[in-house]
This record gives sequence, structure tokens and C-alpha cells, in this order.
Amino acid sequence: MPALAEVLTALDALWPPQRAEEWDAVGTVCGDPDQPVTRVLFAVDPVQAVADEAVRLGADLLVTHHPLYLRGTTSVAASTFKGRVVHTLIKHDVALHVAHTNADRADPGVSDALAGALDLRVTAPLVPDPSDPAGRRGLGRICELDAPLSLAAFGERVAARLPRTAQGVRVAGDPEATVRTVAVCGGSGDSLFDAVRAAGVDAYVTADLRHHPASEARETGPLALVDAAHWATEWPWVEQAAAQLDEISDRNAWGLRTHISHTVTDPWTAHASATSPAHTTQPSGAPN
Repeated sequence: MPALAEVLTALDALWPPQRAEEWDAVGTVCGDPDQPVTRVLFAVDPVQAVADEAVRLGADLLVTHHPLYLRGTTSVAASTFKGRVVHTLIKHDVALHVAHTNADRADPGVSDALAGALDLRVTAPLVPDPSDPAGRRGLGRICELDAPLSLAAFGERVAARLPRTAQGVRVAGDPEATVRTVAVCGGSGDSLFDAVRAAGVDAYVTADLRHHPASEARETGPLALVDAAHWATEWPWVEQAAAQLDEISDRNAWGLRTHISHTVTDPWTAHASATSPAHTTQPSGAPN
């Protein structure tokens, strides 16, 4: 039975904190280094529902992708929702550890997990990490399909392979266009459009695409866009991360029990499609 400090050392080897973006907040939020660890829960978001799930499970460690305190804090009072999470975890001896952009840049990382969920073959990172001589780490991934699909069919694949959310999957482009190569980025990816265009891929799968970057991307070339929910594009990493810790546990004879949270923490809960047709405003004096 390992101590928390031993497990955290292993996790830091998988996702070194020094590889996180400067603005990020990764690492251990709470936990006694000497505490024994037998059960570990992996999730995307450190929200109250996930903290409660960890308590019900009897987990000693909760590992999440998203930070609890991304911008820092001066209080963990239980009168705030983040403070309640901290109080819940500490009261029940559950440690919290975060791997965010350091997991995005890892090999394998968040985008590898997304590519795997979509049955895509990774050929290179989208934005290579210059510190990696092997050329495997970095943000996003460039991928290939085993066989070409129409954009419509590829969009259906994405919707079928990722966890269901209220948003579903949005597609921009000619439904009949052929998709052979794809860039993927788990989480918010519209900051990587320059790299996507430079890669010359047929389609880009990511999340949180805003109107103006998406519109500009469509107007400047044939690139198709597939926009899924942020949580859904990062959830495959939870399975991948748990499997990685399983391998370490087996190698060290730790006997850890790893668990995957299936709690949907995407903030959107319903989707209603517009039913009225679009209206075109006619110039003043134009005939009806």
C-alpha cells in the first residue's frame, strides 16, 4: 500500500508540472503525503458532485484534469462552492491532485485519448513541444482516418464515440466533403487555428469554438469544423490516465484500485433547436 507521496511522484512523472503553461495551476491541492492510498478516482472536474462521488467510493485520492483554483484564492471557506469541495475532501481524507496543461502536452496526452476515442491514427503533435527530441509531445494531434469518410459521416462518428452531452456535436462545412486527415485538440482549441491551417488537414475536432474564429476559419479555406462539448472531448483522458496508473500500480505491486467517474459535469443540461425560419431584413423601400 503506497503513501500518497509515492503515488504523486508517479503522477508527476507522467505529467511533469514544469510542462504546464505558466498561467496554469497544477499539482496537489490537498492531502497528507503520509496517507496510505488504496483507491483513486479520476474525473474531469473537481466539482461537488465529484467530491461526493469520491467520498461514497471510499477513494483516498481524486485526480482531476481541471484545476479547482485556477486563479488562486485567499479563502477556502465552506460558504463558497470551491471551499465546500475542499472541506468535503479534507473531512474524508481524500487528496486532490490536478493534471491540466501538463497532461495536454504529455505523451500520451489528452488529445491522444481523444484521437483514440474517435479511432484516429496519430501521426504528429499539432503544436510540437520544442523540448521533446522525439517529437511526440505537444498540444493537439494531427491524425489520419483508416478510410475516408464524408464530413457528415465523420460528424456522426464523433457524436457516437464521445459521451453524450446536451450540446451534442456541431459541424461546419460541406456535409459531402471528404475527410481523410484530422487535427484534434481536447478542450478549447480555437487558439490553435494557425497551426491547424498550417497542417493542411481536412477537419478539426475540438471544443468551445467561438463565432468569429470559426467564421474566419471557414471563410479562409475549406477546413471543416467539428465542435463538441468541452467536457466530452477531455473525458477520454480520464480512462487513459486511470490505465496509466494501473500499469504503475501493477509494476510496483501497489494493488491500487482505480475508478473512472462517469458523472457528467458538463454545465449545459438541455438543448432546444430553433424552429422558426431565419428572417432576412429587406432594405427600406424594397418590394415585399
